[in-house]
Amino acid sequence: MWPLIKFLPEKMNLRYVVLAPVLCTLSALACVLSLYLTVMPFQPPCGGLNCGVDFQGGTLIELSTPDRDIDLASLRSLLADEGVGEVQVQAFSDATKAMVKFETPEGENAAAIADRVKGAISGLITGVSFDRTEVVGPQVSNELLFKGVLALLCGIALMLCYIWFRFGLVFGLGAVIALAHDVILTFGLFAITRMEFSLVAVGSILTIIGYSINDKIVVLDRVRENLRKYKRMPMGELIDLSVNETLSRTIITGVTGLMALGVMAFFGGEALFAFSVAMAFGIVIGTYSSIYVAAPILIVLGIGRRDGEAAKRAESDAAAQQLP
Repeated sequence: MWPLIKFLPEKMNLRYVVLAPVLCTLSALACVLSLYLTVMPFQPPCGGLNCGVDFQGGTLIELSTPDRDIDLASLRSLLADEGVGEVQVQAFSDATKAMVKFETPEGENAAAIADRVKGAISGLITGVSFDRTEVVGPQVSNELLFKGVLALLCGIALMLCYIWFRFGLVFGLGAVIALAHDVILTFGLFAITRMEFSLVAVGSILTIIGYSINDKIVVLDRVRENLRKYKRMPMGELIDLSVNETLSRTIITGVTGLMALGVMAFFGGEALFAFSVAMAFGIVIGTYSSIYVAAPILIVLGIGRRDGEAAKRAESDAAAQQLP
């Protein structure tokens, strides 16, 4: 056995449900704040999110120089004289790299405008190289935004249908409420950190949904098994027992994922940084919601009462059959 695994005891006796009311209240407040930051100011296309070119439309150019810093002020002034609408110029990674975003003037060819801007930049900065160029029209960006949101909603709806079919409606509602919690807080992360929200960000949220539902199914399935095994155990104690039985597996899986994402964030560059950070956040918040949102909400939805009544009826029927 790897020595570090021995630090995880095979059996834990931690109490979770006793903290659930306080933590669920804090989670609800965090979700409300995340929604507010995501949609405010209420302006298209992305409200409070830092929309990428995928959803905002326009042109993005990443440029770099081999041996000298880029003068952002001169670059910004040059692009303002080109008449390309609202311009954003920012450095990233180090002072030898910069990213330029600008709107494509209505009625003009986006590719031709991008080539014209590149020519102007080449005249200003000797030896400049263009590492990345993306051009997205307004109609395409609106379609991508609609499809991205639709993909998230369909993913959550399909998860509800599967768990409803596999485990029952109450378990499905508990898992989906916890999934919505994870997705909303991830949107809040993008709003607070101002990381670029693009199709890569949508992909990270869909991946978080897949990881999170797997963790919740493990916990909820153990709750269902223990409901059959311990007919008279109070629901709070049963949830604590179920979470303790699955916690070591959850910790090992989560830490493994975080290690891989840490390497990806460090070596993957700017393109994968937002994806890696969002995924790492999703793993942590998904583990938390499995324990303090998905499982305790079963008590609120009444799963324990129904199972207790069913057990009592089964015992009554068995006793009645033994009577002469």
